[in-house]
Amino acid sequence: MSSLNNKAALVTGSGQGIGEAIVRRLSADGFAVAIADLNLENAEKVAEDLNQNGGKAVAVQVDVSDRDSVFAAVRKAAEALGGFDVLVNNAGLGPTTPIETITPKQFDLVYRVNVAGTLWGIQAAIEQFKKLGHGGKIINATSQAGVVGNPNLALYSGTKFAVRGITQVAARDLAELGITVNAFAPGIVKTPMMYDIAHQVGQNAGKDDEWGMQTFAKDIALKRLSEPEDVAAGVAFLAGPDSNYMTGQTLEVDGGMQFH
Repeated sequence: MSSLNNKAALVTGSGQGIGEAIVRRLSADGFAVAIADLNLENAEKVAEDLNQNGGKAVAVQVDVSDRDSVFAAVRKAAEALGGFDVLVNNAGLGPTTPIETITPKQFDLVYRVNVAGTLWGIQAAIEQFKKLGHGGKIINATSQAGVVGNPNLALYSGTKFAVRGITQVAARDLAELGITVNAFAPGIVKTPMMYDIAHQVGQNAGKDDEWGMQTFAKDIALKRLSEPEDVAAGVAFLAGPDSNYMTGQTLEVDGGMQFH
């Protein structure tokens, strides 16, 4: 029997893309899972599929920019799944933002989703871990663009650098509670959000989508773009017992774009 049986995890933004790959991997590893997404229809489709294939899953709607919504989603998930052990703060926005084009409205939205959403998730997880009388794992989505600044991504890179800082502070602050806090940094992943970024970068330069993607992908040591499942494997390590002695770290899953 897997040591992860009877463990429960919630993944935000898991109705599609990297989040969906993560929640599917955690379910395969034995977790009961909550698919938390702004698009409830997408979340319900993933949950239904997992339940039909022997997993235990529940769909919950969440707007990560809204603190009350995040707390409500985590409480609902813990109740429905009969426990709560892992939170993956995965939901995020990644618009292409040449510096001179950034508006106050755009700034507020991206920082509320990517940065505030991470903070609210951490707070909601702490509430449940304390209520249940045990520690847990918090895993935050940063990016290779949160390790080294990427062109045309001033807002996105800024938020992802912030997530790394929050991860380090939370790791120090929560260690005595038995809570570990780590981050994962994907590279260039084949997701709808990444293709949209590549399209916008290409358009801004008067080039095509492939040119936009290669702007980011040309320096990958492994010479291939990432599949969502590559990232999910790294998150599964952070969610499982093999990472119990890790906290405050950023696991880069980028195919060797950067070495540190």
